[in-house]
Amino acid sequence: MNLIDRTKNILLSPEQEWQVIDEEATSVGRLYIGYIVPLAAIGPVASSIGMAIFGISVPGVGAYRVPIGAAMRQGIAQYVMALVGVFVLALIIDELTPYFRGQENRYQALKVAAYSSTPVWVLGIVGLFPPLSILGLLGLYGLYLLYLGLPLLMKVPESKARGYTVVVLMCAVGLFFVIGMIAAKLGGGPVIEVEYLLPSA
Repeated sequence: MNLIDRTKNILLSPEQEWQVIDEEATSVGRLYIGYIVPLAAIGPVASSIGMAIFGISVPGVGAYRVPIGAAMRQGIAQYVMALVGVFVLALIIDELTPYFRGQENRYQALKVAAYSSTPVWVLGIVGLFPPLSILGLLGLYGLYLLYLGLPLLMKVPESKARGYTVVVLMCAVGLFFVIGMIAAKLGGGPVIEVEYLLPSA
């Protein structure tokens, strides 16, 4: 299935699409190159452009256009950490599976991690205009996608599915909080870039 159809289907008809995904055979490389790599790039590219063109709001300073070099560093850091994050989430999903009587399968775990991340990646487009970044909260829909696909793909018994899903959801939220912090540190963060605008003591 092509990128556009898969993205549309997982967002609009997830229950049916998870069934298709469960039975689908493809390689890890094809999943990364054909789906994860292009979608994960949306947010970092959009936010780099948005910070450089429209700027960010800095308390006490106002709107500040981040230098293109700093915006690119931040975007690259976000992109690398997004690619790492989906892989680490897959590892967590797979490692937790035996505790809930599911079937360990790292490839299936990667499919769950990748496809449930779709809303976050697609909504990254709002980074083009930073004042709309609040819309990024719609990416929480990804938690619902995770809830639907996780027990199915990892073959967790119905009696254990709820507990498994809750534990993975908590791990996912914690992971992406940490990933965001690391990306901000690696990219320098826009606040560091505007320090020279503030009066020195």
